Amino acid sequence: MVSDRGASAHLGVGARPGTPVEDVLALVDAVLREAGLARGDVRSLGTLDARAAEPGLTGAAGVLGVPVRGFTAEELAAVPVPHPSALSLTATGTGSVAEAAALSLAASDAWGELLPGAVVEAVAGVMLLVPKRKNARVTCALAAYVPLRPNEDAPDVRLLHRAHGYIAGEPGSPPTIPTPHTTAAMDMHTHTDAHDLRHHGDAEVRDEKLIDLAVNVRTNTPPDWLRERIADSLTGLAAYPDDRAARAAVAERHDLPSNRVLLTAGAAEAFVLLARALPVRRPVVVHPQFTEPEAALRDAGHEVGRVLLREADGFRLDPAAVPEDADLVVIGNPTNPTSVLHPAESITALARPGRILVVDEAFMDAVPGERESLAGRTDVPGLVVLRSLTKTWGLAGLRIGYALAEPETIAALERAQPLWPVSTPALVAAEACMSRAALAEAEHAAHRIGVERAHLLAGLAEFDEVRAVEGAEGPFVLLWIDGADAVRERLRSLGFAARRGDTFPGLDRNWLRLAVRDRATTNRFLQALDQALLIGG
Repeated sequence: MVSDRGASAHLGVGARPGTPVEDVLALVDAVLREAGLARGDVRSLGTLDARAAEPGLTGAAGVLGVPVRGFTAEELAAVPVPHPSALSLTATGTGSVAEAAALSLAASDAWGELLPGAVVEAVAGVMLLVPKRKNARVTCALAAYVPLRPNEDAPDVRLLHRAHGYIAGEPGSPPTIPTPHTTAAMDMHTHTDAHDLRHHGDAEVRDEKLIDLAVNVRTNTPPDWLRERIADSLTGLAAYPDDRAARAAVAERHDLPSNRVLLTAGAAEAFVLLARALPVRRPVVVHPQFTEPEAALRDAGHEVGRVLLREADGFRLDPAAVPEDADLVVIGNPTNPTSVLHPAESITALARPGRILVVDEAFMDAVPGERESLAGRTDVPGLVVLRSLTKTWGLAGLRIGYALAEPETIAALERAQPLWPVSTPALVAAEACMSRAALAEAEHAAHRIGVERAHLLAGLAEFDEVRAVEGAEGPFVLLWIDGADAVRERLRSLGFAARRGDTFPGLDRNWLRLAVRDRATTNRFLQALDQALLIGG
């Protein structure tokens, strides 16, 4: 919600003479619901000065408890708006009363005074939360000034003129027409390609002040209570780390004995341990997915086979595509970067006597109910489930994760670890994140991510040039855009970092991954994406 970030919303309303207050409020309430706001979040209502005394508008403003600000047609016409209308221009002298008034009010909120229309679009932090909506007699739009946080200090991010709508169902938005695209066939081959397996999303934002859609760590984390627990642990740094309490907490969380749990310095360490500690002869990685498992196997001297899932199949697993002689199989669920959540039965179908089946569930706690999770299963031979606490809890810098497996496998991995591999603060964080309250908070966050992901996908669906992988279940989405590498660079110039897709085997330069963010950030991004596509012609 915008109010969570210290901003106030401003309504722009256009109405025909004689429109009753009930019609105005009905549309206003619909717009507020779309933005996830309440009437109390509205700070002002703007309209054409010739309509400012209309009983329907003054009555609605009275119910909302806000002032009415009237703008001349010349003032509104000078504000570039995303959804200009020739009908509105003929009737009132401006392409959109609602959008222009809302944006002008938000800009004046930022500067404390009314700005010339040509300046409005350059005010960083001014955004259109909900573009023009209309019924038979009223148009309404919602804008806000949202101060940029320190790590989002991107002065080039601004409201830009748009040629198309980006919210599903917006009048005038072009229909979504899928673009034909040849996908890689499911194939089994060795690593003769030039994919940069060591490239990660943090490289997209390092040393630059960009709004981060490249890294999948949840924003506004760690929460205060977790920071305090970690800070309190610093008084015990003189003692060597003792993982028993954290290990027991993880075991209890998954209803397992402690000898089936191994704590690691992030899930990435577990991939290294698997590659070095187990007598593997024929490892196979199911791609596209997180590249560290293959990189670790290759570094350990293994020749790695790949199974490439196809876009034409929705990047969904076909267990029959995995060679029978594979003695180690790695797959993500939900998979990074496709955001596909594979059915548990499809993955367990990969289990074989003598085979290690590694399931990377780093993002499973971002799925409501963690459905399709295999954590806690003891009936699947050779199963290794990897979990990370860095994504949901914002602990990427602390490095904490864990492996769940048969006791013999855990013992082999533990022998390959150095002494005291997980720090005391990380162990305290692991134990804290296993509490009932923490699990409830993670579940709530997972539901919220689903809502915000749906909003992002609805916006992306309005672009002919963009095709999103269907059925996304993770805190990120994967997009195909012709020439996405160039689009990504244009987005950087507009203040947004997106994750390149060509470093993932099975994808090429035409793919981008986007992290799911709050609605206001998403709306700003969609406007920037439209501009980036327009620049490219």
